[in-house]
Amino acid sequence: MSGNQDLLQRSLHSVWHPCTQMKHHERYPLVPITRGDGAWLFDTDGKGYLDAVSSWWVNLFGHNQPAIKDAIKAQLDQLEHVMLAGFTHTPVVELSEKLSAQTGLGHAFYGSDGASATEIALKMSFHYWRNVGQPKKTKFISLQNSYHGETLGALSVTDVAIFKDTYAPLILQSAQMPSPDSRLAEAGESEEAFALRCAEALEAYVAEHHSELAALIIEPLVQGAAGMAMYHPAYLRRAHEICSLYAIHLIADEIAVGFGRTGTLFACEQAGGKVSDIADFVCLSKGITGGYLPLSVVLTTDNVYQAFYHDQTAKGFLHSHSYTGNPLACSAALATLKLFETSDVLGNNQKTAQQLWAAVEAYDLPLKNLRQRGMITAFEVGTNNPQFAQDCYAAALRHGLLLRPIDNTVYWMPPYCLNAAEIDHLVQMTQTTILESMACS
Repeated sequence: MSGNQDLLQRSLHSVWHPCTQMKHHERYPLVPITRGDGAWLFDTDGKGYLDAVSSWWVNLFGHNQPAIKDAIKAQLDQLEHVMLAGFTHTPVVELSEKLSAQTGLGHAFYGSDGASATEIALKMSFHYWRNVGQPKKTKFISLQNSYHGETLGALSVTDVAIFKDTYAPLILQSAQMPSPDSRLAEAGESEEAFALRCAEALEAYVAEHHSELAALIIEPLVQGAAGMAMYHPAYLRRAHEICSLYAIHLIADEIAVGFGRTGTLFACEQAGGKVSDIADFVCLSKGITGGYLPLSVVLTTDNVYQAFYHDQTAKGFLHSHSYTGNPLACSAALATLKLFETSDVLGNNQKTAQQLWAAVEAYDLPLKNLRQRGMITAFEVGTNNPQFAQDCYAAALRHGLLLRPIDNTVYWMPPYCLNAAEIDHLVQMTQTTILESMACS
């Protein structure tokens, strides 16, 4: 038995894998990975796979990145962890200061993953209104087809049936607003006009229900689990104006789109100014550590913070996680931010994105809705194969490529370190993979 076969069998007997129907692994075998280098992952037999989805959208600068590794190693020699209740440390303070300067929001509250950040923001918004004497503001709204995580609070504002429907009896129900997803625009309607039309529907709902609404939570510019649904920044600007007018919070879920993914450091910036010019809360995770260690953070306004600053303990925000503000993870995040400071990451990404766009435009394939926002490129494939996503995933692995289609949407969200040869591999093997997967219909 090869090294791959031995490890995957042991995994199937001992590990319950996430977001997976385990029985499907009878047809689609696991891939045992032993190391990574740059944009590549390598299995136990030495085969390489170009990581075109950044290992679930977390890896920014490649696997085995020296600067981030060195920062973690240096911190490991000083302090691995201390609880953040009653204590503090240099990495968490420095990271909080940097994130505040970049977003315009302050007083960072830490968790360990994106769903945790969503929970924190929802609870904090709800508790704020209670503290300021408006206890009826308890409800939340989000966009149709939104995804904000799979813990119970996060599921309450998620609108993806396969994740949510089973647990409906356990979760609070929220209202979903029309998505400004540009694929849904009428023929001849511009992306911006459609976004503003959706904002009109948002305002109509908020005007009627604002007395009971705590917050609107949205994924800025790109709704990932909706199949990389992209929309015009005008929606963010108008949503901010509506939320401000009717006194409800706007929570920007930048978990997937932050740290350069959409072409700016944060997606909200494309609506003008800093994050604080659009949102009352911002949720960050995934790329914050470059993909090295679990970490999430919620930043909010001084006004929200002050509502919890009180002699009564019960008016404080008593939410906690054991590894809140872990020094190793904060050090990885600081090293990640330093890479943005010391090199032209966004400029280089723009060049890479242009190369990817030119290449996919040249495809002679039945593609629809070709779209791009920064380092996210996506399109739908016209196919009658009901198993297209699974077949495409499996075919890509055969050709040394990690793709993870959403239904018939194929997308690229690669690490930022791609070179010319890797771009060619990504482009060519994606085309080959799609042709083979369509042929399975």
